[in-house]
Amino acid sequence: MKAYIDIVKKILENGCQKINRTGVDALSIAGAMFEHDMTEGFPLLTTKKIPFRLVASELEFFIRGITDKEWLKEQNNHIWDEWCSPDAVPYGNDEQTKSKMKDERELGPIYGWQWRNFGALYSTYNSAPNGNGIDQLRLLAETLKKDPDNRRLIVSAWNPCDLSRMALPPCHYSFQVTVINGKLNLLWNQRSVDVALGLPFNIASYGCLLHLLAKESGLGEGKLIGFLGDTHIYVNHIDAIGKQIEREPKTLPKIKTEKFTSIFDWHYTDTVIENYDPHPAIKFEIAV
Repeated sequence: MKAYIDIVKKILENGCQKINRTGVDALSIAGAMFEHDMTEGFPLLTTKKIPFRLVASELEFFIRGITDKEWLKEQNNHIWDEWCSPDAVPYGNDEQTKSKMKDERELGPIYGWQWRNFGALYSTYNSAPNGNGIDQLRLLAETLKKDPDNRRLIVSAWNPCDLSRMALPPCHYSFQVTVINGKLNLLWNQRSVDVALGLPFNIASYGCLLHLLAKESGLGEGKLIGFLGDTHIYVNHIDAIGKQIEREPKTLPKIKTEKFTSIFDWHYTDTVIENYDPHPAIKFEIAV
């Protein structure tokens, strides 16, 4: 996708090297925008292989409002392994603390819990919400069907009251849905963007969510747009991502979901990617 490659080039050419909490410096720019028309294909990078199974299972994890790391591990998904709620282990990037964080299953009131229980009091991953929270995702789905022209179709994961208890404050902190000419568009906001590792997953995840919401509402698939804040490439990713963008992009794949009844009954195995022929995977070290 040209939009992704353009963001990478902009950072490599204009990024400013700065420190951050991980201890690994990054080249950063102040803001970028990603835009993709879903009629051109599903936005899964072809310049390196992206494991859609991991993207989709994490999305199901969010949709179900789960905060137990073990659920992901049971799906053989380990992208949250390094983090846990500060309630269980206070954050640190020394080796001893990182080991303790990896062994803990509690993630705290992260993304999906906020999507499904915003405003309720969080206790633990295996406790029911305390108080009357708002199921933002269900409200969005119901309003979308009744009033598709509504301009208030927003879901937020940014809850200042809960930030200190989350394994990570939300990077992609909200999304909005708009309907124009019978097509559903999804626009997400992201405060912090790891372009080499995280952004390809974010693009595919919100692309899949757009696909599911379009099926839920009986609408066509429109545009996927990301408004990106601190958009960065870690210095230990520079060489590899430079080689990645030298690769020739291939035709984008298609996304297909059969036997769809509702986004709230959806399992990640219900959705498949067809005609995906990417270049080989590239390994990037994660900054915790």
